[in-house]
Amino acid sequence: MTRVLLITGGQRSGKSQYAEQLALSLAPNPIYVATARVFDEEFRQRVALHQARRGSQWTNIEEEKELARHDFSQRVVLIDCLTLWATNFFFDLNESTEQALLALREQLEALFAQKEVTYIFVTNELGLGGVSPNATQRRFTDLQGSLNQIVAQRADEVTLMVSGIPVRIK
Repeated sequence: MTRVLLITGGQRSGKSQYAEQLALSLAPNPIYVATARVFDEEFRQRVALHQARRGSQWTNIEEEKELARHDFSQRVVLIDCLTLWATNFFFDLNESTEQALLALREQLEALFAQKEVTYIFVTNELGLGGVSPNATQRRFTDLQGSLNQIVAQRADEVTLMVSGIPVRIK
């Protein structure tokens, strides 16, 4: 049986560390899927901090878009994060919310079809902030909110991180 766990919250709320601890509690050798594109030096340093936190027990995969091309059967898989994954589709598809959401749904359906996987998705709650004056940001926030809802509907458990504290909401 495939299991889906969603960890959501604001930026720097402790989502990734919580998700890593959860994955290690479920399996001695989980898979870590990094979806980020490194676009500047400051972000490169953030990625390095995440990498340094993980030990040799992790199988690390860097995959910007085509998550479903990997066979995750019978594994615990931490995907960090949905926000950066959606960003990759959004900008590669000329900021089309509709096309990006369609591509993301196709990937999710293929992931969820894999057998006996525990997925731990990390995502951001962008909609908790104010409405951006920037049209591109508003479209992306809409995309992210839709993607979060799709995964949350499918999720067996949803945890909201608030100031480093996990609050189970589903």
